[in-house]
Amino acid sequence: MKILFCCIVFFSCTLFDLNSQDSTPFNSTLPSFMGYQKSQLRSSDAINRLTDTLEKQFAAKGLTWPSKFVYLRSFKYDGQLELWVKNERKESYKLFKTYKICALAGTMGPKRMEGDYQVPEGYYYINEFNPKSSYHLSLGLNYPNTSDQILSDSLTPGSDIYIHGSCVTVGCIPLTDPLIEEVYTISAFAKEMGQDFTPVHIFPIRFNVPNSVDYLEKITKNDDALKEFSKTLEDGFIFFEKHKQLPVIMIKEDGSYIVNEALPKKVIVKNIESEPVKQKLIQHRVRKITALANIVYQWPTYPGGGEAFMKYLDKLGKELGILLPASNKKLYAQVEFIIDYDGVPVNFKILKGLNGEFNDAVITKLETTMQNWSPAILHDKPVAKKLIQTIYIYTSQ
Repeated sequence: MKILFCCIVFFSCTLFDLNSQDSTPFNSTLPSFMGYQKSQLRSSDAINRLTDTLEKQFAAKGLTWPSKFVYLRSFKYDGQLELWVKNERKESYKLFKTYKICALAGTMGPKRMEGDYQVPEGYYYINEFNPKSSYHLSLGLNYPNTSDQILSDSLTPGSDIYIHGSCVTVGCIPLTDPLIEEVYTISAFAKEMGQDFTPVHIFPIRFNVPNSVDYLEKITKNDDALKEFSKTLEDGFIFFEKHKQLPVIMIKEDGSYIVNEALPKKVIVKNIESEPVKQKLIQHRVRKITALANIVYQWPTYPGGGEAFMKYLDKLGKELGILLPASNKKLYAQVEFIIDYDGVPVNFKILKGLNGEFNDAVITKLETTMQNWSPAILHDKPVAKKLIQTIYIYTSQ
């Protein structure tokens, strides 16, 4: 029986290939991970010299030192690497610092073969701490991952991708020596505290920066494959921006990524028995309304009245804003719905919106968050009444 999806879940080490340089079988005579790092000249110097400084920087930002969980995300076109931290699994990640990438090789798009000088794009993790790097200190990435192994050159996909010091690159992410010392030290403490695999997500651009989005749109205009690949990375970016938690990434049989909460509406997948099945479409709250009142004595009333309804719509607009494409900062959506005779809001319909998937998300959000109303009254009886409402959807960034 063939399992067709590989989940990339950064809290479960059993989901990963453990054949990295850090997966040494237990031996009581070997030093601990941190013990080894402190036995090496460069890493020891960085850890001893920076620990006190980093602890103070963490405290200044209201963060606990050292952090048990570290997350790195890099943006190729924007030339930045972010370092996020937290100390509990259910806690939201908080940004510690944004580092400038010193140099960039290749262009936008994933790495697909040895010698293409491309920085990979996708969902990775740190599988090696190298205190003896030719580039001062370095953190190795698990390239090629499962997706790359399927989509890249089968014989020479390339390897040895690192975040490192110095300021030269042929496909890695160089930060300069002082900056890699910080990232290395923070990541080393997290590993010592139990984070075996530090997630590293490499994006082509910041999907919420208009100029970057415009650039990506230009280079993917005539490249449908690259456009679709970039969309799966945008899905991961949006999920983290919304939740400040890591998404679960699945890899399909063809090597493409699927991000949780971002499944396309009509994607064809296979179950574990290799039988083709269709993903079920979301079933919305629809009722057969036999009579709608045109003129009523009393209009439907939202719990708490008009002011409470406006506060609800404002909160809704902010929450939906994260779903807007990076090129859209705001949108006025017009929604039609019916308050049935029992006060339940049903039959939501987007009169003015963005696109099918976005409109569907708006309806789902309305159905799951809008409270029941006091229904309209006509001749002393509750009746169904149609309403049309404009919702201001915007991003606070």
